[in-house]
Amino acid sequence: MATYQEIIKWVKENHGFTAQSCWIAHILSEHGLITKVAPNRRDLSKRTKPCPAHRREKLEEAMRFLGRI
Repeated sequence: MATYQEIIKWVKENHGFTAQSCWIAHILSEHGLITKVAPNRRDLSKRTKPCPAHRREKLEEAMRFLGRI
């Protein structure tokens, strides 16, 4: 299973942008793969930095390629 850093590196090399770890966490939680909440999260009902729609497809591609989802 790929780490966040491996996903970020793959996206940078293949798509030319730097993904944020909060975007990765957002996608993984929507796929039901993250069950715990970060202790420093301010509001449990919403995300401060959700994954932008125009980056989502490329991040999911990276996660599928690396076996994370």
